[in-house]
Amino acid sequence: MYVKEYPITVGVAGLGLIGGSLAKALKQFTSNWVLGYDTDPTTRRMALAEHAVDEMPEDSALGRCDLVFLALCPRQAVAFLQERVQYLRPGTVVMDLCGVKRYPFRHLGELCHSHNLCYVGGHPMAGKECWGYENADPELFRGASMIVTPGPQTPPTVLQWLEALFLQLGFGRVTPSDPEEHDRIIAFTSQLAHVVSSAYVKSPQALRQMGFSAGSFKDLTRVARLNPAMWTELFLENADDLTQEIDTIIAHLQEYREAIAAGDAQRLAKLLEDGRQRKEATL
Repeated sequence: MYVKEYPITVGVAGLGLIGGSLAKALKQFTSNWVLGYDTDPTTRRMALAEHAVDEMPEDSALGRCDLVFLALCPRQAVAFLQERVQYLRPGTVVMDLCGVKRYPFRHLGELCHSHNLCYVGGHPMAGKECWGYENADPELFRGASMIVTPGPQTPPTVLQWLEALFLQLGFGRVTPSDPEEHDRIIAFTSQLAHVVSSAYVKSPQALRQMGFSAGSFKDLTRVARLNPAMWTELFLENADDLTQEIDTIIAHLQEYREAIAAGDAQRLAKLLEDGRQRKEATL
């Protein structure tokens, strides 16, 4: 499998929050040459003007890339590569940055294998409650975890090569996983939080909270300002794991409701203490 010494040529497909931040980080913290791909004319102009990318070339230029990042929603990532795979030379490393891993692993893994490309799944554990290139930040990944889900045929040298790059971009650690484990845990650590935040802010009292809210309200509602199209796709591609987590939190909420409705102080205190202990165990 082809692995080239840095600096390299990197393609970034999709210059939204993640892709734009990645391109900016590549330009600020490395000497790699960056090719950008995006369908939005304004984004393309901004990325070139701000030197977030070196070029916005034709699709055929993908053949110059040593590494291609697909910073797109899962179905867009698969479609992008399907339509352009003929331009990539054998041995090129392809990494999607999708928030779920089973879907891209299933489709991109097979496609890359059939064209002698090296596919690795990836998910940077960083983001904001806003999206788009205009919110891209080269410091977005500072101290974050980069999850990688290599395929069974991914050479260890490729993973070491990628880890060196991610640490250079500011990531604090690289976390290996497999697609099933990733989606199962992400359903709890990320997707459930977005569902709960979106549901929580729908209380009629949310419109009257000014002057009555502090940090807890802000913390719990921050990610309700999500990208509906992107999160809809992520939720539905991980529906089995996510619905299980939703069922679990509903069951626990019911426990609290029953204790409060019954005026059962002893049971309520026990539930709260159990929650406190579980939070302490996660620190």
